Amino acid sequence: MDKLALVTGATSGIGRAFADRLAADGHDLIVVGRRKERLEEFAAAHPDVTVRVVAADLSTDAGIDTVAAIAAAEPLTVLVNNAGVAHYMPLAELPADKARELVHVKVLAPTLLTRAVVAGMQERGEGKIINVAGMIAFSGPADPSVMPRRAVYAGSLAHLVAMSQTLSAELEGTGVQVQVLCPGIVATEFHERQGLDMSVVPRMSAEDVVTAGLRGLELGEVVCAPGVEDAHLLDAVSRADLAAFGAQSPELASRYRAG
Repeated sequence: MDKLALVTGATSGIGRAFADRLAADGHDLIVVGRRKERLEEFAAAHPDVTVRVVAADLSTDAGIDTVAAIAAAEPLTVLVNNAGVAHYMPLAELPADKARELVHVKVLAPTLLTRAVVAGMQERGEGKIINVAGMIAFSGPADPSVMPRRAVYAGSLAHLVAMSQTLSAELEGTGVQVQVLCPGIVATEFHERQGLDMSVVPRMSAEDVVTAGLRGLELGEVVCAPGVEDAHLLDAVSRADLAAFGAQSPELASRYRAG
């Protein structure tokens, strides 16, 4: 079977690194991003594979619908939901248009693009879906002194974690793999576009993130954290979640009873 991958946010950073690696592995590509000139530069630099350029804004319904229609119509073997925006600020300071943009790009777009490809992948018995989130998905319980509050951003990434885990269970035995990729701070243009200077902060390369993601698929990891050496920490999070889920009862817990 021919290998065909669709990568969103492919103009730079992790998305560009995924597109480069997949092209080197012989995948034809559909590259999606807002900056058409960069996508065309990528296509020109990869003459050994077929590259289809799709300029689309996934912060809009029209952009999502356009890419979802392409994803549903093509026999994709790999989908990388990588497009992102940051908008690092507390909810009270987050303008409504930026909140809407963030939820469109990191929640609605991955959800609808994944929905668009699942049936075809199941039918063909093969496929890989990679949702790029981040370690901030696990930061909710952190002490307020640890980091700036960014409720919507963290919540959107946590959605990708829970959706990917549950979808992986739904697709068990179908030949379709699902992964949520959770890097820490990565050396890309991502923070610069938000006006943040991260030059003095130790950062992982986008290429290393891609290496971890693809190796994580080989290892069968659903949650892939490239910078976490002790994988048992991730297992412990999952076990704690399942322990709480399994411990529920129709009886009111004693701590909530009066007296």
